Amino acid sequence: MKGEFQLELNEYIKAKYDGQSDWFVEFVNEPSNQMNKQDIHSKKEYLDGSHVILNSPSFHYNNKLYNPRKLVVSYAKTLLNFQKSFLLSKSVVYTGKERVVKAINEINRKGKMDRINVKILHNLLSYGEVYEYIYISDGKIKSRVIDSEEGYPLFDHNNELMAFVQHYINDGISYYVVYEKDIVREYTNEGGELHLIGEYSNLSGLPVIYKTDNELSHTKGKSELDDWIYILDEIENLLSKFTDTVYKNMNPIPIAIGQELKGNGIASNIVGMGIQLDDGSDFKFASIQLDVEAFNALYDKLIQTLFDISSTPNVAMNKAEIANVSETSIRILYSLANVKAKINENYLRDGLEERLNKYRVLLGYLGKNFTDNEFETLDIQFSYDMPSNDQEIINNLKTLYDMKSISLETLLDRSPYINDTQMEMERLHKTNDDKHINMNIDKNGTDIQNVTLSGK
Repeated sequence: MKGEFQLELNEYIKAKYDGQSDWFVEFVNEPSNQMNKQDIHSKKEYLDGSHVILNSPSFHYNNKLYNPRKLVVSYAKTLLNFQKSFLLSKSVVYTGKERVVKAINEINRKGKMDRINVKILHNLLSYGEVYEYIYISDGKIKSRVIDSEEGYPLFDHNNELMAFVQHYINDGISYYVVYEKDIVREYTNEGGELHLIGEYSNLSGLPVIYKTDNELSHTKGKSELDDWIYILDEIENLLSKFTDTVYKNMNPIPIAIGQELKGNGIASNIVGMGIQLDDGSDFKFASIQLDVEAFNALYDKLIQTLFDISSTPNVAMNKAEIANVSETSIRILYSLANVKAKINENYLRDGLEERLNKYRVLLGYLGKNFTDNEFETLDIQFSYDMPSNDQEIINNLKTLYDMKSISLETLLDRSPYINDTQMEMERLHKTNDDKHINMNIDKNGTDIQNVTLSGK
């Protein structure tokens, strides 16, 4: 199979790039790839605080150059943090045959995969796609997340991944990492000429690709920011212009109607000066009347639209007040968030299942082999960070357990106070064993302290 794949890649390179050994340089510089790179980079700049409102031009007001207010609202980060926390605040749980689950959990614990999962989800939501390479180092299985801006997957006409190129620049020097099915090569142009600096066996195959759905492409993802940015720009524009209006309104225009009895007018450099007007004259200040209600209505509508588009519940963003409610009411409030989390879960699940297959291959190289039946029992479970009525959950669990409708292990899995079911089961077994020993000692009339000392 590897030979067929390699032949297919070589034929593609020969047909499109005339068989050049540095084909990956031309591939990286293709317009579509550079446009995608620029799009990802612009989203990074946006999350870093480079917003359209900052480009607002200066203008003249009262014969003076005026720099308008430029209020930046980093709502995008808040929405991303909510989606990441809602889906991954609790660790991903793997279920299946005990032997294979133990091996997977050991890899995840040593490789700190929970943190890597959050990083992957952040890049997935922010840029639409992210890449992960699984490898062995020092006898351990590890994961490296490839920056979305640095990754260039190569697909064939059937949208099957044939190769992957990672390109980045450091200190003005270009580096290329070319992943093929069974080999990885590193190149650099340090010194002025492109040359090979490393070649390694690729045990796990091509990198894992995580991507969101895109109506215009089967191989490229779509960023969540694409749906939010225009609404956020309008919110920033509204806040900035309204703030400018408030400050301008603090500089009213004095209007005198009628004849002043004496003096040469009102001196501009004097505050609190009195004036004398002829009978029937009037003096007043003209200022702009701010329509606060219209502002509030427009602002609230924009915020609500933003929350609806991002599937964020108002109550999660402190935009609504609620009293104590039941579990059912909470689920209704978070219904849109649940729908969105399920979609994000499917994006992650596609990549995590491919990651598990690579785990199996690498575990085989480490001398740990698993049968198809063992590995097919593996399943991935996500626990959403849903606000809950813990007392109601515990009462329901107790009722089911008393009815003998669920096992103790399932009860512990569903308990809001238990994080590690296996550890808790071991502690319960140990506690029950200790109680059993103590009961036997009491029945025999033997002093417990003496038995403990003799055991030492």
